Amino acid sequence: MISGMAAAILIRWDRPGIGWVVAAATAAAAVFLIDRNARRGVRRATSGASDEGRSRPGSTDEQTAATSGFVRTRYLGRLWWAALALALLAVGAVRAAGWLFALCVVGACLAGSLAVVGRRSANGILYDTLAVPLEALAAVPWVYAGTARVRGANAARRWRLGLSAAVTIALLAVFVPLLGSADAVFANLLETVTPDLDAPAVLRWIVLFVLAALGALGAMSVLAGPPRPATAAVRRRGLRRSEWALPVGALAILFAAFVTTQFVVLFGGDGYVQRTAGLTYAEYARTGFRQLSAVTVLTLAVLMVVLRWAAQDTAADRLWLRGLLTTVSVLALVIVASALGRMWTYQRAYGFTVLRLLVEVCEVWLGLVYLLVAVAVMRLRRAWLPRAVLGTAMATLLALAVLDPERLIADQNIDRWQHGRSLDTDYLGTLSPDVLPATDRLPEPLRTELRTRLRADLDADTWQSWNLSRARAR
Repeated sequence: MISGMAAAILIRWDRPGIGWVVAAATAAAAVFLIDRNARRGVRRATSGASDEGRSRPGSTDEQTAATSGFVRTRYLGRLWWAALALALLAVGAVRAAGWLFALCVVGACLAGSLAVVGRRSANGILYDTLAVPLEALAAVPWVYAGTARVRGANAARRWRLGLSAAVTIALLAVFVPLLGSADAVFANLLETVTPDLDAPAVLRWIVLFVLAALGALGAMSVLAGPPRPATAAVRRRGLRRSEWALPVGALAILFAAFVTTQFVVLFGGDGYVQRTAGLTYAEYARTGFRQLSAVTVLTLAVLMVVLRWAAQDTAADRLWLRGLLTTVSVLALVIVASALGRMWTYQRAYGFTVLRLLVEVCEVWLGLVYLLVAVAVMRLRRAWLPRAVLGTAMATLLALAVLDPERLIADQNIDRWQHGRSLDTDYLGTLSPDVLPATDRLPEPLRTELRTRLRADLDADTWQSWNLSRARAR
């Protein structure tokens, strides 16, 4: 109930604003407090059995300390994911770019689910990231059944509370209009805090209330009956060294040859490219980026399959696995760097856009994933890898928000214009007010024309939809 009401009151779904993170923090606090109180009740009910268990053989202080350390580590993991989710939603209070905040909301939902699940479960990373929405609908009959006895015992009390609420509403309906008509300042305050009761607003409240309430119920359901934790049992690995070493070795040789040509192109520059490929350097960069991106993604899939299924029975198996997979990972990192360099060159030649910058950021994230894979290869353990990959994806998204991507795009395009290239003011006019500080570098009448287009997104915000970028722009 609390989560649903907070979402309905605080969230404006048509634009980023501070209400999103406040509503999420309210829901997180409500779920945490309810879960903590429920666990305290269970501990009180079982305290006698626990005291008896301490006197049994094998119930030592060392076991208690180990259990305490495990619980502390688990809560630290949950705290990390919860903090990451709130940080992503807080982007809406700072940046005005709608596309950026939409990505942050998706990332926050995944991080929130991982925070609720806690440690890695036996159901896999896909379930862990979607546990809350998957359990939301199933939680409704669970909550109804759990509250049936309470509803019967407290029927008289509920009627009294309902009567009190009805009297309160009646009193407010009488006195609020009277006080509002008595003082203009108080009337303005009432107008500010009172929402407009039109059909779209009511529909928005209902949808947000239902979604947030279901999300909170799903979280409490997962906390009450946590999924079975992942075991340390290792499945049988079916790939012998002779079966995987040949294709991976061929990839290593191919990548080494490609990387060698990249160093030749790097030192040869534009003249070498025009002599050998018949293209300008910018055209050369454009033709290769998509292919290199596909290579990095496919290679990552190959590495994950080999790391998962390759036999590690002997020291020679482990040595070959570490050697070949590390070699391919390092060479793939060079290919990632080549793809990044090509995209940067392409943007310098043809202009910066949101899509091109997003593709480049994805390539940076792939580079981070390759570093994580290299660590997993050296340790020959991959159980921690999926969550680490998701964590770096969300951290990269948060870093992109800190970077202020649309202002970066505007600054780079203005730099190109100052060096004699064309400036697409029509495209800049489609961006958010985040780019307004960059327009100070433009001369008149370009500055005024661009600001006129951007001013359309600067309608006055309510306190729920307050945003730092729009406030500064106004």
